Amino acid sequence: MNEAITPSEKSLPVRQYSLPLDVLPVHGTVHTLPPIDLQVVSQSCLESLWDDLVRRYHYLGFQRLLGHRLKYLAFIKDRPVAALSFSAPALKLRVRDHHIGWSAEQRQAHLERIVNNSRFLILPWVEVKNLASHLLARALARITHDWEERFRIRLWMVETFVDPARFAGTCYRAANWQYLGQTSGSGKAGKGYVYHGSRKDVYFYVLEPRFRKLLGCDRKSYNLFHRSSPTLDKANDLHVRLHHADWNPDIVPWMDFTKSDRAALADELIAFHDQFNPLFGRKEHRRLGLAYLSGLLSKNESRSIEHIALTFLDKQGVRSLQRFLKSYAWDHGAMEQANQTMLAPAIADADGMVTVVGCDFLKKGKESVGVTRQYCDRYGKVDNCQSGVYVGYSSRKGYGLLAGRLFMPASWFSPEQKKRRKDNLVPQDLVFKTKPQIAAELIENVNTGNQFPAKWISCDAGFGSDWEFLESLPQGKYYFAAIRSNTQVYIHKPVAEMPPCVEKGYPQASPLIFGNIYTVEEIALSNKCSWCKVVLAEGSNGSLVADVARLRVYPLHNELPKGYSVWIFLHRREDGQLKYALSNAPEDATLSELCEAATMHWQLEQCFHDAKSELGIDVYEHRSWPAWHRHMIYVFLKRHFILRSRIRFKK
Repeated sequence: MNEAITPSEKSLPVRQYSLPLDVLPVHGTVHTLPPIDLQVVSQSCLESLWDDLVRRYHYLGFQRLLGHRLKYLAFIKDRPVAALSFSAPALKLRVRDHHIGWSAEQRQAHLERIVNNSRFLILPWVEVKNLASHLLARALARITHDWEERFRIRLWMVETFVDPARFAGTCYRAANWQYLGQTSGSGKAGKGYVYHGSRKDVYFYVLEPRFRKLLGCDRKSYNLFHRSSPTLDKANDLHVRLHHADWNPDIVPWMDFTKSDRAALADELIAFHDQFNPLFGRKEHRRLGLAYLSGLLSKNESRSIEHIALTFLDKQGVRSLQRFLKSYAWDHGAMEQANQTMLAPAIADADGMVTVVGCDFLKKGKESVGVTRQYCDRYGKVDNCQSGVYVGYSSRKGYGLLAGRLFMPASWFSPEQKKRRKDNLVPQDLVFKTKPQIAAELIENVNTGNQFPAKWISCDAGFGSDWEFLESLPQGKYYFAAIRSNTQVYIHKPVAEMPPCVEKGYPQASPLIFGNIYTVEEIALSNKCSWCKVVLAEGSNGSLVADVARLRVYPLHNELPKGYSVWIFLHRREDGQLKYALSNAPEDATLSELCEAATMHWQLEQCFHDAKSELGIDVYEHRSWPAWHRHMIYVFLKRHFILRSRIRFKK
């Protein structure tokens, strides 16, 4: 019911008006403006206008409403100012069904007596005080008659869902709707339900006060004198602590973090983490997860398990929090998926970019999962470390982290390491995969998930130097791959000639390749390309200005030309630092398109830089396979929450 439209939907014809709809603003109050005309437009010449306005201006977009439905348009002097619709209710809704008190049989027999306020839109150029609550009251005053006249069904109740991340539900409260609680965050999928993580506030309005008598049921109520459970008491104690927590001011830089600011941020964090509650094995785990996320968001630089537990839980919480990350039963894979599902509406865009990078973490000792002496790209040397592969997404709307996987060196799969794998809870069916293989798998998962459309796929130089990886990427997308300064290319198409020995009966001889080979650094320092100064992005610290250049070149692989040309993109920052990238974008791609790709790639670079310096991606004490991945999921949730908070508390 509350899904966004698909890109394939086409705009319906719109009734023509003498003045553009989105130019002239409407100001005033309900009582000072001309009378408001509320019309039923279903199955009329105005229905296409309703469809187009909702498609263009409602955050959920437009889709065909199922079952019985009525659409209303509100006009001031023949000018539309709002759109409403009423349609089929939710088949099952825990807080609503508990409030009504009916049985499953009664619900099945009388569900048609409920209608859902499925869309409510005040058009963006309309700023009329109290208009929303006024229109709701007007609609409720006539919906019973209109519905019965059209469908021969007498309505008893109305329900609606409000996204708390976007709206406070003020107009519904002002129109005397009753708040019942939140949805479970699941939606109908085929014959069952699938958790999508987006919980909504449920509001309820009674049209027929005698509905329980007509149903033959009683309202279910809780025992007001029951003894609260220890779990609930501990959860409440954590909520109190969060309201006085010392949050990191970088979460929302423009907040003053007064007492009220801290409380507002705490409430936002509690509501955010509550959306993942169904994925935990026990209710106690919800409190532990909330405490861990709070510790990652706190101002204190120490993010150890002990410090987090002593700050937000108690002494007994230290061991519980360790077990929560290592061995307690909760579905961290489903949490990763739920995080993506919740994040997609905020940042997904058809021209977006999927980015894969590798991160290395120095570690002492030999017992932590995946630790061995290996090359650390981050430090430029061989050392004792762990290495992870991460996928992120960026677009014009913003950026976020989607998935991560620990790289397990081949030495960890030897028979001698069986006990270490068992002690670290490494999955028994895990097999060795190279970093490019892991990266390709993570990208494919994002691509087939269809939640993050992308025009581009980018990567750091560790993957950009691997031609097998680049050529394995999903078809129909362009790569923007960072490369090292010593990457060799031809500026002109190389010429191949067979050596004389071929004519003498030695066909196995390789051809001779003629042409000048340059490193990308040599090209950047030469006069072979023209530079221009551009503004890549506007940020909170000012404009991101850089000198950029591009050149069509022919890459080499194993000292032989690839046989086709690609773009080399050169990026010189204000501090003189040079960056290089290859792209298989077509020859007619414009410089601005490549600059946009570079900007999105830079956004993800910055995101992973933040992950190392601010998000705590490399600050952990966990040794086991589950704990490493669960920590990373909470780092992703931290990044997601920061994005939501900056939207929620924007200036």
